[in-house]
Amino acid sequence: MTHKTKTNVYFCIMQSINLNKLKQWYADNFESKLSGLQIVLDDIEPLIKSLNSKFIVNIEGTSENELPIYKISIGNGKKRVLIWSQMHGNESTGTKALFDLFNFFNDSGELSTIATEILTNCTLVFIPILNPDGAITYTRENAEGIDLNRDAVDRRAKESQLLRGVLDEFKPHFCFNLHDQRTIFNVEGTENPATISFLAPSEDEKRTITKGRKETMAVIVAMNNLLQKAIPKHIGRYTDEFYPTATGDNFQKLGHNTILIEAGHFPNDYEREITRKYNFYALLKGLYYMVISDVYDDFEDYFNIPNNDKKFFDIIYRNAKITVNSVDEIVDVGVLIKYKVTSNSVLEEYESVEKTGDLNGYFAHKEVDFNKKVFIL
Repeated sequence: MTHKTKTNVYFCIMQSINLNKLKQWYADNFESKLSGLQIVLDDIEPLIKSLNSKFIVNIEGTSENELPIYKISIGNGKKRVLIWSQMHGNESTGTKALFDLFNFFNDSGELSTIATEILTNCTLVFIPILNPDGAITYTRENAEGIDLNRDAVDRRAKESQLLRGVLDEFKPHFCFNLHDQRTIFNVEGTENPATISFLAPSEDEKRTITKGRKETMAVIVAMNNLLQKAIPKHIGRYTDEFYPTATGDNFQKLGHNTILIEAGHFPNDYEREITRKYNFYALLKGLYYMVISDVYDDFEDYFNIPNNDKKFFDIIYRNAKITVNSVDEIVDVGVLIKYKVTSNSVLEEYESVEKTGDLNGYFAHKEVDFNKKVFIL
């Protein structure tokens, strides 16, 4: 099939992935047993064990604290795709979206044409919760205090060694690296939170636009085109500054095209349940684009996706009175909501003051007029 013919087929079939169908597929396959910000191994193990025989489930290895790390495979196609979530233990939106996607593929009835095409043309390998120790403590790092996303070169962590081992054995054409980003990000030039952000990682400090990056960008363009219809002007582009020890940068450099999806904030969605849906949309669209594409040359619109900016606080207390060096001042107080696991294993939120002064250039998910009352820092 020529590229022109295949592009025409792509255009026709992709019309069938419209928002109404996606909404229905998501509603039909939403995994109700997973919710909230903290998702741990105990939450997903029963779901893994209930997957039908189309899935191949293996315990690929263990974490630093000897918790099992699962590898789940499905499909028998030539195009190989590796997807992992929660390499940062406190970033669970991608994990929830993966189990929604598993339900989509797990359907024992008549699969949609889209699912059939994906599973016929792709072999998919998933690692949900790469960092199960960090998931329990709700931290980015693993049990040894290592950030797995900065451990791709030294591979000091068992989890990093496991991921690299799967990469070297499976040799994926594409990877999806699923993360959550903080509530501070807005879409540049707007007051909209960046609900989903994408990145085609750089391979060098010059941020060279290599063949592999072009292919990665083309998939991102396809996902962005869909999401712009669902949540217009809520999609951003994460910085492509080169990080020599980062996972995505190194995997991209090794020839495994790596797509970073950052699940961010949607108004009033601190549990990331709405964002989860758009993560599902993006994954499904990206996978299907890979199915019907042999040539990835529609990449230039990647640069039209606005950058992320950092203009949000969770709360801005306006006109608050604070005392600095024995002098009262009326200022704005910018606060971020943060989380910690208590001694009785409960995820607890708290307010952290990040900035005081004139915050007129910043936005807030919630604003409170303090009416010149005393604010205790």
